[in-house]
Amino acid sequence: MRASLPLIALPLLAACALAPPPAAPAVTVPAFLAAEIDIAPDGRCFGRDESPAVIETTTAQELVAPAVTGPDGTIITPAVYRSTVRQDIVQERAPVAFETLCPPAYTAAFVASVQRALAARGVYAGPISEALDPATLQAIRAYQQASGPDSALLSIAAARALGLVALSPEQIDALE
Repeated sequence: MRASLPLIALPLLAACALAPPPAAPAVTVPAFLAAEIDIAPDGRCFGRDESPAVIETTTAQELVAPAVTGPDGTIITPAVYRSTVRQDIVQERAPVAFETLCPPAYTAAFVASVQRALAARGVYAGPISEALDPATLQAIRAYQQASGPDSALLSIAAARALGLVALSPEQIDALE
C-alpha cells in the first residue's frame, strides 16, 4: 500500500502544475468612470474628457471726457477714463480621447500600487485600501491634471509615468 501512495500523488501534483493561476480579484470601477470608457476594435480602451475653453481677458482704458485746459496750458478739468473688460474665447472647448486602462486591469493589487505610487509623489494621503475610493480618484485627477487629461480615469501615459504599466507592443518593437 505504501508503494502506491507516491504513484497516486504524482498525477495530482502534475494536475496542480497545469492548473491556471487563480484570477486576481477585480475592483469595481465606479459607474461614472466606466461610462467614460470606449473600447476600440483592437481591444484598447479610451477615456473621454473635454479640454477647457481658453479665454483671453483684455482690460482697456477708454476716454470718456478729454481734459480741459486753460489758455495758459494748465489743466482745469482732468480727463475722465473708464475701464472696460472684454473676454474673448480664443479656443473653444473640445472633446479629447486618451488611452486608458481597460476595466479588467483594475485589480485590487493594481489599485494598491496606484495608491502607493501616488502617495510616494505626495498626491495621495489616504490608506492603501485597494479600492477606487473618492480620495484615490481625486489623487489620480490631481496627478495627471498638469500634463494630461483632467480626469479621474488613469491614462496609460500617467500609469507609465508612475511606473505601473509595461511598455506597449509598439514600444517594445521599437527597442529591438
